[in-house]
Amino acid sequence: MNSTRNLVVAQSGGPTPVINSSLRGIVEAAREFQAIGTVYGARHGIEGVLKEELLDLSAQPAEEVALLRFTPAAGSIGTCRYKLRSNQTEDFDRVIEVLRAHQVGYLLYIGGNDSMDTAAKIAQLARQRGLDLVAVGVPKTIDNDIGDSEFRLIDHTPGYGSVARYWMHKVQEANEENAGSAPADPVLVMQAMGRKIGFIPAAARLADPAREMPLQIYLAESRCSLEQLADQVCEQLRRAGRCLVVVSEGFNVGDLGEMKDSFGHTEFGSSKLTVAQVVVNFLNRAGLPCKGSARGNVPGTDQRHSMAYASAVDLDEAYRLGQKAVELAAAGQSGFMATILRDPGPIYSVRYEKVPLAEVANSERTFPAKWIAPNGCDVTDDFVRYAKPLLGSDMISLPTIDGRQRMTRFQPIFAERKLPEYIPQADGKR
Repeated sequence: MNSTRNLVVAQSGGPTPVINSSLRGIVEAAREFQAIGTVYGARHGIEGVLKEELLDLSAQPAEEVALLRFTPAAGSIGTCRYKLRSNQTEDFDRVIEVLRAHQVGYLLYIGGNDSMDTAAKIAQLARQRGLDLVAVGVPKTIDNDIGDSEFRLIDHTPGYGSVARYWMHKVQEANEENAGSAPADPVLVMQAMGRKIGFIPAAARLADPAREMPLQIYLAESRCSLEQLADQVCEQLRRAGRCLVVVSEGFNVGDLGEMKDSFGHTEFGSSKLTVAQVVVNFLNRAGLPCKGSARGNVPGTDQRHSMAYASAVDLDEAYRLGQKAVELAAAGQSGFMATILRDPGPIYSVRYEKVPLAEVANSERTFPAKWIAPNGCDVTDDFVRYAKPLLGSDMISLPTIDGRQRMTRFQPIFAERKLPEYIPQADGKR
């Protein structure tokens, strides 16, 4: 193999407001290493590798690459929810075949725990097949659920700071409406993403760290029944005359008829009913101790693509993790994930390190029980101190043309196909 080897970057899972900032960090950092040749973006994640759809990112105008900082979601190179399972031997064979055909020596995978597991498996198989491949993971998820509950593997995940900022602003805005419309609509129930872990709904507290709003927060981990929730809301109404409720989509209200994705995760917004609507219906049936009724608001995928709410801190850290991943790859550090760790002390600062992919893939973070308030409907000041530095201060300024946001638009320059057409094994169309 030539001393200069090409690099493939792929993305998997749900997008974030800052996922493209990590991609930008990868593309721009790769230019500085002579050992790295062409940088390819796998179109729609690992599916792009399987289908040999490799977008040439090195051939893109520098301006378009720079605009990745302000481009949300994953439209630039695409993502997927296709999982490489251990029994899909044909798929693994095809991945190695494609990487070998295009002289790829570096594979960078942006994603969550499942993606880190995929990258680790591909690196192991490459070694077995005699392919000199360096595989490095780049973390992303708005749920902040990568790593361990002691924050030893990673302090926080790129994407979380921006969705936390989104909820800070949304709760501030909702509080203004609720204060004005309380005589008719004294209760507003808002549903936040977070199937199993409560970091996103917990961010609602950042809108009111002094606890001046009549705000209650129910995480997926909250040990609270609907009856207890209703009692606490009614008590809040007697005290303040109104109540804001932020509830996790994973809060236990019984079976909602949910649908699952290919990873076995419940799909957000796919249920016949939403948790928020169940809570609203329960409150209105039970009756409120004042006139008016409860209403619900269920933000959708805008939680992960509202660029106007993106945190500048989040954007910068996502970029640096992309750079760190390239540094690890160029140094031959295969089997690691680039990570971000918080320095001790009262002043917020971080450092960029590496952790083994296998350790990340086999870990599971939970929301610290000590950060849930004893009443089950709030979070503690320790959580506020943890999350506040991730928000940044000022709103970012987005580039616009004629009032419309200017986003990255890559040219359709793809690597020449060298292999026969292939249908991914799990598509079931053989």
